[in-house]
Amino acid sequence: GNPESLLEESHNEIGEVEYPVYTKPTIWRGLEVPEVLTSGNHGEIARWRREEGLRRSESLRKSE
Repeated sequence: GNPESLLEESHNEIGEVEYPVYTKPTIWRGLEVPEVLTSGNHGEIARWRREEGLRRSESLRKSE
């Protein structure tokens, strides 16, 4: 496989967790998929994923 794919695993060596994952439908029980994920803009989607992963990692560290 691709060794770089390990960087996106939910438990990587640098201690970051994965970004949230969404599926269809885009609205479920009042929760909506972030618009950026349905935009088709791969650069913006990648940025959102990085930022959300970092945000979630930081949030988990604070709760420890």
